[in-house]
Amino acid sequence: MKVLVIEDDPDIIEVMALSFRMSWPQSVVVSSEQGGKGIEMVETESPDIVLLDLCLPDRDGLEVLSEIRAFSDVPIIIITVRGEEMERVRGLEVGADDYVVKPFSYMELLARVRAVLRRRSADGLALPTTLEDGGLVIDFRAQEVTLHGDSVQLTPIEYRLLCELVGRTGQTVSQETLIEKIWGETYLDTPSVLKVHIHRLRRKLGETADKPQMISTVSGRGYKFNASVSQLD
Repeated sequence: MKVLVIEDDPDIIEVMALSFRMSWPQSVVVSSEQGGKGIEMVETESPDIVLLDLCLPDRDGLEVLSEIRAFSDVPIIIITVRGEEMERVRGLEVGADDYVVKPFSYMELLARVRAVLRRRSADGLALPTTLEDGGLVIDFRAQEVTLHGDSVQLTPIEYRLLCELVGRTGQTVSQETLIEKIWGETYLDTPSVLKVHIHRLRRKLGETADKPQMISTVSGRGYKFNASVSQLD
């Protein structure tokens, strides 16, 4: 496993590298103290996971995250002193897989890494190659979504939420299940963050919570993807 750490504190980088070597002796840790260089290293090093600080000397970490997401779906965990809820929501919305606030336990960090990699490697859903439902088309192989022929630009989290719901079409999926599948069972500030992502996913699919057609809220229980005339290939 190759880990890319984008962090401007050399002491934190050193302790992270030691922690990974102790837990995964075959792991390789590469690092950059600059956001711009870190973006380049995502392309040149092909890491299995990225640990990204938000307070970097050359640019804001959210900008770095956005630029990485423009060309890569590599798992990314934000590591930062910014602990406010809206900061966490912004980081997850831009495309982070998890968000860890400093100071943190390195055992917790390693557990988060394991959880993110486990969720990425197997989500447990038996999905077809494509799904067509009314004007919605999901190409699971290409990870592309279109609505009435127009491309729908989803963040990685929005796409995974959609897949989780589509994979259980007609069934109510609890908030707890969605939270665990997308962020892991250790994520704490879950209900409000989930609601934000469901709201934005609905908006991109052309609907609202008042008149949902595809994604409905089951009061006190969770959410459900409603099939119209589904065609699975």
